[in-house]
Amino acid sequence: MPTTMRKWAWLPVLAVGLGLYFLVQATLVDTGNVNYVPSMILLGAVVVPLSFLTFVAGHTGEWQVGPFVLGTAALFGGVVGIVTAGRLEFGTLSGLGASTLIGIGLIEESCKLIVPVLILIWQWRRGTVHVGDGLLIGVAAGMGFAALETMGYAFTALLASQGDIGDVEQTLLLRGLTSPAAHMAWTGVICGALWGAVVARWSLAATVRLVMTFVLAVALHALWDGVTGRFTYFLLAAVSLSWLLLELHRNDTLSWKGPAADETRVRRP
Repeated sequence: MPTTMRKWAWLPVLAVGLGLYFLVQATLVDTGNVNYVPSMILLGAVVVPLSFLTFVAGHTGEWQVGPFVLGTAALFGGVVGIVTAGRLEFGTLSGLGASTLIGIGLIEESCKLIVPVLILIWQWRRGTVHVGDGLLIGVAAGMGFAALETMGYAFTALLASQGDIGDVEQTLLLRGLTSPAAHMAWTGVICGALWGAVVARWSLAATVRLVMTFVLAVALHALWDGVTGRFTYFLLAAVSLSWLLLELHRNDTLSWKGPAADETRVRRP
């Protein structure tokens, strides 16, 4: 796909997705048929994250993964991540008090990496690892996790409100709009640093950068879960999203240096 088309492909994805969402929503309101609720929740949870993933794919320089790998990262990364995190949180975090927030951040950010790490191993065994793949795969895995989590919160809102669709819509709007600045951003920057460490053959600088990236992502996650004010949410969202976009720009300028840019890839011995 030409570069210009790649960079703007997220707009039709967003437009079509929103059109489908509002079509289902209008049909639900007009008919009162609750069978449309799952479709509305699914679309409401997926449209913005999928559009943002398309945006990142269009602004990531050289990447070798196709739709199948990204779909695998999103689906299996989301399911494995959310199930594993849920089990660990249930079994280890009860009664921990204030440290629970740090524990949740640590567990979820670790569990979201399970499938991306498996993909990284698969890429390494094939012989080539590209820096551009890491950030994109991380965003895809974060998308799957965020979408499934949003669907769960929307369903909980539906039950808690005794069927009030307005509460469901508010949940979908809030979590859908913030997903790029939360799970998708955090997992994206971590995976970008992880792929970068592999390309750099685990040099001291790259390894320290990976550790610091992971620690900062966990801290942002914990703060996100602990705050309640809208201004604080906006500030955290701005920091997280700016961080991801900065890494995206950095990756873009590195990856398009051409075949001589050995720092963007590593070949297995």
